[in-house]
Amino acid sequence: MRIGVLGTGNMADALATQWVRAGHDVTIGGRDAHKAEVLAARIGGGAKPAGLRAAAESGQVVLAALPYGAGADVARDLSAVLEGKVLLDCSNPVGPGFRLLTEGGPSAAQRLAAAAPGAHVVKAFNLCHEDVWRMRPPVFDGRPLAVPVCGDDETALAHVRELVRDVGCEAVAGGGLERAGLLEATAALFIALWVGEGADVQAIAPPLAYAAGPSRRE
Repeated sequence: MRIGVLGTGNMADALATQWVRAGHDVTIGGRDAHKAEVLAARIGGGAKPAGLRAAAESGQVVLAALPYGAGADVARDLSAVLEGKVLLDCSNPVGPGFRLLTEGGPSAAQRLAAAAPGAHVVKAFNLCHEDVWRMRPPVFDGRPLAVPVCGDDETALAHVRELVRDVGCEAVAGGGLERAGLLEATAALFIALWVGEGADVQAIAPPLAYAAGPSRRE
């Protein structure tokens, strides 16, 4: 698969590295040409540096590994290039005090979709720190990490599910793009508990057999 990456930060590094190892053709795009060159060289495996527009043009799937405040602006600038492509959003609109910056409005993913209406936006990979995505694979207590995926286009979802598997995880159907805001709110809560309180977030949820009450166990 051809993957264009918008951004040169930690999430771009972690995910692109995994996808190159899985055999995908990856182009790293950045506003700063030197940063794109350095990241592509570090990833290796044929990863190529480019500008943002060239990276978007190169990919069947385009990863928007950009800060929340920049994502929609970049998508708007590249709207024509992104027409018909899968636009994968991994951002978390979380601000100081672990506040959800989109509260009361569209999700970050929906804002990308509005900025590039011809793209097929999918939300995924936003619930974990980038170091989790660097693991080979992310398996805990013998169980692969589950990755919720939200989107409206089945072909786009199939591409993203493949990329989830290539990181060593299992994709979970998260519903349509209208539910991306729930993923973003979940990330805000998890970050507040993990970082702010040092809490074990996994301890919040009971086993599946207990999730819906006694009838599930009969």
